[in-house]
Amino acid sequence: MLQMHILRRIVRYNGTMKQLFRPKEARIPFTKEGYQKVLDEKNKLLTQRPEAVEHLRKSREMGDLSENGYYRASRAKLSSIDARLRHLERLVRLGRVMESTQKEWVEIGSSVRLSDGEKELRYTIVGGYESNPSNNTISHKSPIGRALIGKKTGETIQFDTPSGIKRYTILSIY
Repeated sequence: MLQMHILRRIVRYNGTMKQLFRPKEARIPFTKEGYQKVLDEKNKLLTQRPEAVEHLRKSREMGDLSENGYYRASRAKLSSIDARLRHLERLVRLGRVMESTQKEWVEIGSSVRLSDGEKELRYTIVGGYESNPSNNTISHKSPIGRALIGKKTGETIQFDTPSGIKRYTILSIY
């Protein structure tokens, strides 16, 4: 019996029936801004790709490919662009925009103001692919992000860090 999270496919291979099992890929949460950045980067790479293909074509015409550094560099650039495009296409295909519509509890897209009694911190909870702690955006999968999800204003959160247990009080959700 198949479990619900496994996709069953039957294919023909040289006249025989064969079953393939592929786990269902999970959706990737994004904020609206984060998803737009992925789309913008994908469009930018799509505009750069024809130029990289043209450079590769020109380098092939230069003769001996075994000693052609321009060819190797052109091929590496095109490979890099194609690999990044595959990654971005996967993010676009599996991405799901999460918008915070309420201010009662913390969810992806919420901005929070925290205090540990000495200092005050402000963070925005985002998906894992768009987090950047130096810009005050943290992943919902990070220790502090996991502790914050579902909490309300006034609640105290606690989570483990390499330097010990940290405690913060949620001052506001905006």
